[in-house]
Amino acid sequence: MADSIKIEDVEERVILVGVSEQDGDDADDSLLELAELVKTAGATVVGSLIQRREKIHPGTYVGTGKVAEIAQLVESTGATGIVCDDELSPAQLKNLEQYLDTKVMDRTLIILDIFAARAATSEGKIQVELAQLKYRLSRLSGLGKSMSRLGGGIGTRGPGEKKLEIDRRLINDRIAQLRRELKEVQQHRQIIRSRREKNNMPVIAIVGYTNAGKSTLLNHLTDADVLEEDKLFATLDPTTRILDLPGKQQVLLTDTVGFIRKLPHHLIEAFKSTLEEAKYADIIFHVVDASNPQREKQMHITYETLDDLGVKDKKIVTLFNKQDARTDDEPLHDFRADHVLCISAARDEGFDDIKALIEEMLREDKIYIERVLSYDKAGIIQLIRKQGELVSEEYVPEGIAIKAYVPMEVYGKID
Repeated sequence: MADSIKIEDVEERVILVGVSEQDGDDADDSLLELAELVKTAGATVVGSLIQRREKIHPGTYVGTGKVAEIAQLVESTGATGIVCDDELSPAQLKNLEQYLDTKVMDRTLIILDIFAARAATSEGKIQVELAQLKYRLSRLSGLGKSMSRLGGGIGTRGPGEKKLEIDRRLINDRIAQLRRELKEVQQHRQIIRSRREKNNMPVIAIVGYTNAGKSTLLNHLTDADVLEEDKLFATLDPTTRILDLPGKQQVLLTDTVGFIRKLPHHLIEAFKSTLEEAKYADIIFHVVDASNPQREKQMHITYETLDDLGVKDKKIVTLFNKQDARTDDEPLHDFRADHVLCISAARDEGFDDIKALIEEMLREDKIYIERVLSYDKAGIIQLIRKQGELVSEEYVPEGIAIKAYVPMEVYGKID
């Protein structure tokens, strides 16, 4: 594990705790991912354990015997807290704190903390604070001693730095205010979408598991200058850029928030307007880290999240990224995708194929024409450039000879 980061002079040293409820589940992989989340949040993992049991204990998450084992591990490692791999109920949080006498956190709190640290735009900050407050509101009765322990470290960013002691009424007032602000932002986003539709410029939404290489893809295709970092949730706020295609068409590429196991429902609700970029896109680029042994699971989680958001009947292109980092030769496939490409965004490999495929897909909804337009109708050519694809134009005595792919609304304007 990398060197820990000190936040407000508090060095977080944590023990990871997970529960495996059935044979063959992914509890071990989930705990490894939790370790990466904790590292991203700025803490050091000093121990971990998983309990195999039929179901999560309603009162203490793990069984009472395992709680005693955790207490011994906390003492022997000098841990400052534990992180459970599922979202804890207020009762579980309160009981574990009482038994362990240490800081108790869960996966949701860690993800919220990372989002709070990474949000850069006003929209992102509103969404994160709304999710944090709703999370804490449901746990006011269970915070107990943790309220006095949150003087620094994980869980104190965002609104946590301001007023953890505020009562339920004040939290509800703040939530109502944030919802009003977010509604205004959502209306602005809808106006932008309407303008895009009016301009008839195709939109491609980039989705995928966190750290699959979405930002790298956007940067290298469009010079977007978005942060690239080998960490979970390196970028949070969506970015939209224009991509110029070889045939002189233009499309909009929009990056979205990365998905992850057990993505907190508070975040999904708060970030719905951002995540729904995929819902309004013409094409979805599903970026997959082909070098990750868990890629199949990650793809499943991505599609689950898209289904939850109501993203249906979209053309999907799966981009198996990071081919340069692969250590296996297993065949790559995605049966839900319309097209599959193998690329390496970091090395700019496969980009010509991506652009060619986009052009091919855009042509599917257009009509191919060969016409000679009289010179008094030269303005239609500009319309074709804007909404279709002008393959060739030649000035001849009779007028302008064109070959083009045009949408139906443009086709109706051509004699």
